[in-house]
Amino acid sequence: MAAAAAAAPGPCGAGGPRVSSGRDLSCVPEVAETLGAVARQGFDFLCMPVFHPRYRREFTHQPARGRPGPHTRSDLLLSGRDWNTLIVGKLSPWIRPDAKVEAVRRNSEAAMLQELNFGAYLGLPAFLLPLTQGENPNLARVLSTHIHTGHHSTMFWMRVPLLAPEDLRDDLIENEPVPVPEDGSGDEKTWIWWHNFRTLCDYNKRIAVALEVGPDLPSNHVIDRWLGEPIKAAILPTSIFLTNKKGFPVLSKMHQRLVFRLLKLEVQFIVWGAHHHPEKEFCSYLQYLEYLSQNRPPPSAYELFAKGYEDYLQSPLQPLMDNLESQTYEVFEKDPIKYSQYQQAIYRCLLDRVPEEEKETNVQVVMVLGAGRGPLVNATLRASRQASRRVKIYAVEKNPNAVVTLESWQYEEWGSQVTVVSSDMREWSAPEKADLLVSELLGSFADNELSPECLDGAQHCLRAGGVSIPSTYTSFLAPISSSKLYNEVRACREKDRHPEAQFEMPYVVRLHNFHQLAPPHPCFTFHHPHPDPARDKSQYRQLEFAVEVNTVLHGFAGYFETTLYGDIMLSIRPETHSPGMFSWFPIFFPIKQPLAVRAGERVRVAFWRCAGPRKVWYEWAVTAPGCSALHNPSGRSSTIGL
Repeated sequence: MAAAAAAAPGPCGAGGPRVSSGRDLSCVPEVAETLGAVARQGFDFLCMPVFHPRYRREFTHQPARGRPGPHTRSDLLLSGRDWNTLIVGKLSPWIRPDAKVEAVRRNSEAAMLQELNFGAYLGLPAFLLPLTQGENPNLARVLSTHIHTGHHSTMFWMRVPLLAPEDLRDDLIENEPVPVPEDGSGDEKTWIWWHNFRTLCDYNKRIAVALEVGPDLPSNHVIDRWLGEPIKAAILPTSIFLTNKKGFPVLSKMHQRLVFRLLKLEVQFIVWGAHHHPEKEFCSYLQYLEYLSQNRPPPSAYELFAKGYEDYLQSPLQPLMDNLESQTYEVFEKDPIKYSQYQQAIYRCLLDRVPEEEKETNVQVVMVLGAGRGPLVNATLRASRQASRRVKIYAVEKNPNAVVTLESWQYEEWGSQVTVVSSDMREWSAPEKADLLVSELLGSFADNELSPECLDGAQHCLRAGGVSIPSTYTSFLAPISSSKLYNEVRACREKDRHPEAQFEMPYVVRLHNFHQLAPPHPCFTFHHPHPDPARDKSQYRQLEFAVEVNTVLHGFAGYFETTLYGDIMLSIRPETHSPGMFSWFPIFFPIKQPLAVRAGERVRVAFWRCAGPRKVWYEWAVTAPGCSALHNPSGRSSTIGL
């Protein structure tokens, strides 16, 4: 098995482009022999009981309590590496720590700890535990006790069915209406089991979902919500596979769509059950999953760029307060869409401002504010040639290191058509007024990199009737559920800061393992040029979202849209996202305590943009269906420096 161990990613490894898969068996007479057979079928790991599933140990009553001999098989049957990478343990099915009968409950507690401890002794990477009912407080307590008192790193996969067994449709007549339970839970029942359980376990990062897919699937919004949960494995019974014309196992179109979505989350697939296609090898189930993996829609340019950054929290840039590094500029300059849109906007603007008969005499003064390493200067020059209109360009940049690059461009390529200015745009006294201000000062939440303060501060350089590109921009907010992001934020705690400071700051993040509860609503809007550039740039909005499912709120995703000129736009709002553009990831505003939301309730959030003389900050609070604390009052945890 050494070769299998070396080649297989195992239940906690990354399987690369191929599907990572396991075989779930309820009875394993010979461990090494079965593991070898499973590996030859192409599976990466084996899910098996650690103790014989019918061996009910007795911990309270004699004489069974003193039964001699080992309780289970020796760890010497496999090498330590094989236990560590190729075996997922399973809890014995008779163990019921939440049984009503005290003797059964006590015995189950002791047996569960015995099995979990032996799994830790073997160094198993993961352990499967079933969730079969709504009330599991004792199961949560025993598991939490085990996690907090041991020094092991085992993951715990809670085996949760997509639909409760009693809700499956196998006894219904075709076209008969589906009975709806009086409590309204319906196909949401098992998610509520899981949500209550992980809440009891305080969102422990080592407790994840192994989602058991049945022949019937719940509604799309229930599946959407599951995809915001920490799903590590999907259990596929062989009984859900159909047979195609050639006798091979296949899945229905609905199941295929679910598998495609699970593949995006890089879950591991576990095949469970008897062989229902005896004329084909058992590995044909796995081969079909490989086929689906290879034939899924190819990733977009945005997905390829974001690979590896999924759900990775980053602090928003502060280019006004900090001087950016060369590599940061380089990443932004690789965007294939943004600068072509800017070029098109400048081209349209030049055509609108300079009639054909004036194209030789009318020279438009263009000021590129925050020129960085010069991509917008190059876009302006290309637009000028495309429109056959003359321009004179000022490239204004406060970062003295980037000015070196601009001066090299000016010396080697641009010549006298471009003047490089090393200055803060707000303080620069321009030798002449501009016809056109061009800037790329927007952050993931539009104004969070202080574009309003910068452009209003530089408006004194613009002549009456002049144009700003961009001309307007709007931020958007949407409520989201993501236990992954909640745990990532919780782990950011620092000793020398306010104990909940990590929940009072926004994060730039490539949203991946999340569920958006409602479409985004517009939040703050700014226009340029503005009649009163010295105006107060503080803003306040209350937004309300209708939520259609039982769920839990973990925070708000922020996006933006901007109009560059006329009808030329850039957007990271999902509904209008500029295809192929990857310069901005969304922003995430967390809340300190997850908030349960019932189907039909409305989520209301109050959001403030607060502007002081030296800094800008955001404050936010949920006001319905329940009230949260005010986050980041007075900018105590997060500010943007002016």
